[in-house]
Amino acid sequence: MTTPDPMAEIRASFFVECDELLEAMQDGLQALEDGTDDAETIHVVFRAVHSIKGGAGAFGLEALVRFSHHYESVLDRVRSGELAVDIDLLKHFFRAADHLSDLVRANRDGTEIPSSAGDAILAEMDAHIGAGVPPDEVEPEIEFQPLGLALDLDLDLPALDDLPPAPQFKICFAPDAEMFETGNDVFPILRSLAALGTCDIQCDTARVPALSDIVPETSYLSWTILLTSEVDEAEVASVFEFVEGLCKLSIERLAGSDTTDNPTPPPVSDQVSEPLPEPETDSAEPEQAPQRATPAAARSVVRVDLDRIERLVNLVGELVINQAMLAQSLQGAGLSPHSDAMNGLEEFQRLTRDIQDSVMMIRAQPVKPLFQRMSRIVREASAAVNKDVRLITDGDATEVDKTVIERLADPLTHMIRNAVDHGLEPTHERVANGKDAQGRVTLSAAHRSGRVIIEVSDDGGGINRPRVLQIAMDKGLIPTDATLSDSEIDNLLFLPGFSTADTVSDLSGRGVGMDVVRTAIQSLGGRISITSTPGLGTNFSISLPLTLAVLDGMVIEVADETLVLPLNVVAETVTLSAETLDAIQPGLDVVRVRDGLVPLFDLGYLLGYRARKDSYVDGVALLITHDDGSLGALVVDEIQDQRQVVIKGLDDTLYRAPGIAAATILGDGQIALIVDPSDIIARAGEPPHAKSQKIRMES
Repeated sequence: MTTPDPMAEIRASFFVECDELLEAMQDGLQALEDGTDDAETIHVVFRAVHSIKGGAGAFGLEALVRFSHHYESVLDRVRSGELAVDIDLLKHFFRAADHLSDLVRANRDGTEIPSSAGDAILAEMDAHIGAGVPPDEVEPEIEFQPLGLALDLDLDLPALDDLPPAPQFKICFAPDAEMFETGNDVFPILRSLAALGTCDIQCDTARVPALSDIVPETSYLSWTILLTSEVDEAEVASVFEFVEGLCKLSIERLAGSDTTDNPTPPPVSDQVSEPLPEPETDSAEPEQAPQRATPAAARSVVRVDLDRIERLVNLVGELVINQAMLAQSLQGAGLSPHSDAMNGLEEFQRLTRDIQDSVMMIRAQPVKPLFQRMSRIVREASAAVNKDVRLITDGDATEVDKTVIERLADPLTHMIRNAVDHGLEPTHERVANGKDAQGRVTLSAAHRSGRVIIEVSDDGGGINRPRVLQIAMDKGLIPTDATLSDSEIDNLLFLPGFSTADTVSDLSGRGVGMDVVRTAIQSLGGRISITSTPGLGTNFSISLPLTLAVLDGMVIEVADETLVLPLNVVAETVTLSAETLDAIQPGLDVVRVRDGLVPLFDLGYLLGYRARKDSYVDGVALLITHDDGSLGALVVDEIQDQRQVVIKGLDDTLYRAPGIAAATILGDGQIALIVDPSDIIARAGEPPHAKSQKIRMES
C-alpha cells in the first residue's frame, strides 16, 4: 500500500485555502466597487493577498510570492491612507486579482505563466499611482544569530526617534519536530515578520546538547522576536497560521507601545509569554501552549475527495432502487398495511429519504465561485470590445449540485460574452438613446418550484428581430416565406450555425454559441428560454434540476408505457368531464379550472404513442406549473404511484427525443423514461413523432 506523501497533502490543503482566500479577496474588491471603502473591507483584501504570499513562501513558489508581495505593498498604501481608491485603481486591482488567481492555479496544476504578464499588470498599476516599486523587488534577507546578538534588518525605515511610538510585540516561537516533518521551515516565517516592520530577532541555542547527544528528529532551537509595527495582533498571528498546532507560540503586545493619545496602556493580549518548555525526546505528544484567543469557535470542516462523495451518491441511489423493489414485493404479497413488515418498510423509507437528503446536501454548493468567475469574463469581454460594462449578481448563495455548477461554467461564459458583445450597444449609442454610458449585465440565481433558475439579462437594445429573421433566411435555416411569431424569431438564436456577428473575433462570429448553450443545458435536464423587449434589453432564463441524482416522481401510464414526471411541477390532478372541457378550435382543447381556462395536451399523442383521442371525458389530467407561473394540462391514462426515483442519464447513442430528460429503474426492474412536461408542452405545436420514432424502453 502506497504511503501518502504528507508534503503533497499539505500542499493540496494550501491550494484549497487559496481558493477560499481568493473568494474573500473578490468579495472585498466587489464591496469596494459598490462603494464600501471602510478600513475593514480594505483589510480583508490585504489579508487575503498577504496570507497567499505567506503560504507560497513556505512552498518556495517564488513567482507567486513576488507578485503577491508587490500587490500587497500597493494595498498597504491604501490601507495606510496614502492612496485613495478610485474606479481606475479598482480596475488595476481586479486585473491583479485575476492574475493572482491564474498564478495560484498554475502552481497547483504544475503549469507556467510568463512573468511578463504579471510584470505588465504591476507596471500599469505603478504608473497609475506614481509608484516606483520594481516588479523584481526582493524581501529583506535575514541572518540568524545566537541569543544576545541583535539582528539589524536594515529595512530603510526612518529613524525610530523621528516617529511616534509604534506598537511593539514580543513573540516567543519554538517549532515542534512535526513542523519540519510537514515541510515547513522557520526562515519564511521570520521573513514574513520582517516584512511587517522592524524586527529584533534572537535565536536561543541554550538547549542544544552536545553533538553526541543530539537526536536528529528533535527541535532544539527557539526564537524571541521583538516586532515594532503598526499592524494589529491578528495580522501578526496570521504569519503563523500555516504552522498552527505545530509549534509553541506566544504573542504579547508590550505595554506602553500604543500610538493613541489615551494615557492608559492597552490591555495585554490573552497570550502571555511563558518560559518555553524543554524539548520532549520521547514519543509523548508535547503539551500545546495557549493559542491566541478567537472571538468564536470556528466550525469544524472535513475536506473529502469528490470521488468518495460520488460513490456515496451512487450507493444511495442503489439503496433507493432496492427500497422500491422491497416495497413492491411486500405490497404484492398482500400483507396488511398494519403488519410489522409494512411498518418496518415505512420506517425504512423514511430513513432512506433522510440519508438521501443528507447526501444531496453534501453535494450542494453555492453558485458564488461560479458567479465570481463570470465577473472576470465580463471584465475581459468588455475590454475586448471597448465597452464599459458592470456585472451585477444576485442570489449567489443559492446552492446547486456541484456537478451542475461545474457543467454550467461553459454555457454561462457563452451567454455572458454574448450579452457584452451583442446585447449591449456601443457606448455612443447608449448615450444617444438617453441611457447610462455604463452597460449592465445581471446574473441571478434562485430556487423556484423545486428547481434552480439562473437568469442572464442585459439593459441593451434587445433582439433586432427583423435582422435575426433575415439572417436565418439568408443562411437557409428557415424558408424564405416563413411567418414566425416574436418568440419563434427569438428562438432562432439557438439554431446551429446561427450568428449575427459581421466579423469573426475572439468573442463571437464563428457560429458556435447559443446552440452549444442549449445543448449543454438540456444535457443537465434543464431548459432555456428568451424574453426580449426592444430598447430595454434581453433576458435568458435557465431552469435546472436541483440535483442530478434522485428526484421525487409521479409514475404514470400512457398507452401501456410507464413514464415518470417530476413531482414538483405537478400542481394538482383533475378528472375531466363534459362540463369542464371545451374546444376553442379543432385540435386545441381547454379545461375549465375554477375561473380560468387551461390548454389541454394529450401526452400519448405528443410522444407519438397513439393517435389523438376523440374524447377526453372521464380522463385524467395533470396540471403542470411552468417556470413563469402559467399552467398547462397533460392528459394521461392512469396515475400509478408517487415515489423517489434514481436519475440515470441516457447514453449519447440513443435517440434524444424532445421532452425526454433521463430514465430510471423502477422497483420491478422496469426501465421508465423521465419526461420534462414543460418542454413537451412548449413543443406541442411541432408534429408528433412518427411511429418509427416512437420511444419505447424495454427492460
